[in-house]
Amino acid sequence: MSPLKTEEGEIDYPVPTAQKPCKTWYKLFGDLNSNIRPLVCLHGGPGVSHEYISPMSDLASLYHIPVILYDQLGTGRSTHLPEKMGDTSFWTEQLFLNELDNLLAHFGIQNDYDLLGHSWGGMLGSRHATLQPKGLNRLVISSSPASMPLWVEAQNVLRLQLSREVQDTLTRHEREGTTESAEYEGAVEVFYARFMCRVDPMPEEIQASFAGLKKDNTVYMTMNGPSEFHVTGSLKEWTVVDDLHKISVETLIMNGRYDEAQDSCVVPFFRKIPKVKWVTLAESSHTGHLEERERYMQLVGGFLMSK
Repeated sequence: MSPLKTEEGEIDYPVPTAQKPCKTWYKLFGDLNSNIRPLVCLHGGPGVSHEYISPMSDLASLYHIPVILYDQLGTGRSTHLPEKMGDTSFWTEQLFLNELDNLLAHFGIQNDYDLLGHSWGGMLGSRHATLQPKGLNRLVISSSPASMPLWVEAQNVLRLQLSREVQDTLTRHEREGTTESAEYEGAVEVFYARFMCRVDPMPEEIQASFAGLKKDNTVYMTMNGPSEFHVTGSLKEWTVVDDLHKISVETLIMNGRYDEAQDSCVVPFFRKIPKVKWVTLAESSHTGHLEERERYMQLVGGFLMSK
């Protein structure tokens, strides 16, 4: 078997309000001239770089699907704008929708592509799909909520499964506004080990993405907040529920049994998207592509390649 062809590069992304040149970093696995429809993957966060979803490149190795990963603006190897911390008029859903359109046009695939979004990436992908872009063929929504209020409700229920000591630590720091303390971060890690990724030790891919977040959390803090369950940012009231009926393409929804994206967050996708399939991975939390990697790729690859 010949080695998998890869290409890295940057795409100019004009954002006048950034007041400086912006670029989107990408990595392409496989060949866009292979006559197999390409898959664009959207990472989560917002603001958590592509490394943790890098196993999606398995789809290029196993099914010869060209796979495009990229770091969204403000994240990873793309242009950073720490000076925009807290600027909710800049860090908007539309900024990232425009960036996706810009990437599709750069590769000339805007008339024929599939889309996979994980967590926040699935939120972004679902919104993109409600706009009924002519080139979108299939959509995968992986461990994503249909609304942030539903997400927060689910996190509050999951928190109750933690020890009283951990719960009290989280609550105290959130109340006192000291969520950047080491004690709070340690308590958050206990939550993540149960409901974000149950692989121990935490996979290198996630550690790499978290290291990037620690260096620059501008996007995450502005749009989300201090943690997955303490949401104070501009996405706090985000919802796509009322527009889901507009998604006309075949859609695969995935989550894990122990997922932060509990069934209560996901069920609106299943009820309102006309052509939809839902699979829950029995041994996974929020990162099924790492926790049950082989099964995950079989499901996604089978869905994308089916006639």
